[in-house]
Amino acid sequence: MSGPRYVWRIAFQNFIDSFRPRQIRGNDIGKDYIGNKYYEIPADPSVGKRKPKRWYFPPKGRDFQDPIPAEWQAWLRKTRDTPPTEEEIAKNLAIAKTKEINAAKIEEKRLLHGGSVPAVPEKGKGSFPAYPDLPSGDPERFLYDDKKDDLNK
Repeated sequence: MSGPRYVWRIAFQNFIDSFRPRQIRGNDIGKDYIGNKYYEIPADPSVGKRKPKRWYFPPKGRDFQDPIPAEWQAWLRKTRDTPPTEEEIAKNLAIAKTKEINAAKIEEKRLLHGGSVPAVPEKGKGSFPAYPDLPSGDPERFLYDDKKDDLNK
């Protein structure tokens, strides 16, 4: 039953099936604290769709170039299967705020003790650290050291 009639029947059936209605609008999955709305069309292996389709829309007046939370970005890139929960997002946001507060305290303490802004090192030969027990990497010094060793023999 692998003749040309069978192939034509499969092609015709696929053509008819292509007129079946498909899901075009995604399911509303969630919203983040910025206001981005996330959508998904789930995978349906029975029709040959092995991966879900995921996307988001920023709030009015915002741009797609604005950063999105890391949890939602992981979900969009399909590195996680389930969307983030409100508790998880709130916990990670609290950790980020705590880190900001601690960094501000450290900076304030540094400035109180007379610390200044770190200077940008100069570029060039002298910008790398030099250690007495290691060669400096200066080819002229290597040549000189080799000649000195030859003279000492």
